[in-house]
Amino acid sequence: MSTSLSVILKRFAMLALAGGVLVGILLLFSYDIIKIDWPSFMEIQPSYKPMEDPLPVPERSIPIEGPAFIPNMGAPKNPVAADVASVARGSELFHINCTSCHGVDGKGTGPISAFLVNKKPVNLTGPVATSLSDGAIFTVISNGTPGGMPALNENLTVRERWDVVNYVRSLQNK
Repeated sequence: MSTSLSVILKRFAMLALAGGVLVGILLLFSYDIIKIDWPSFMEIQPSYKPMEDPLPVPERSIPIEGPAFIPNMGAPKNPVAADVASVARGSELFHINCTSCHGVDGKGTGPISAFLVNKKPVNLTGPVATSLSDGAIFTVISNGTPGGMPALNENLTVRERWDVVNYVRSLQNK
């Protein structure tokens, strides 16, 4: 009986040793001591950062708010009356979105304008901006300018952009 018990114990010790080695090898891989790059579908697919190369708007689509303007049909007409409420909303939105570059007075002397080397912000009270129609100002706010002002069509609704246009006109009249 003692020989068979010693044989059983030896076999059990060998199995325990083999199991321990296998568990040790698995632990090496699970704790990233030995790194195996397992392929996954998330690693294979292309990824984009937010607003990195956004897709164009589908052709003949209309935004939820309705069309802001129709391309190649000229500058749109201002549908928002320049009343006290519109100018007040426009003032608030201008101070949030525009004063960092254009300044509080709209003369292009905001705190960031000193750092803009290639293209300085436009003086909104100067002759260039005053000669533009309301629709042209709206289009610039919506689409921005190449290498200059960013498009604000995703930051401001259509109504808010018209309110900013009315506020810019009130700045020009001062």
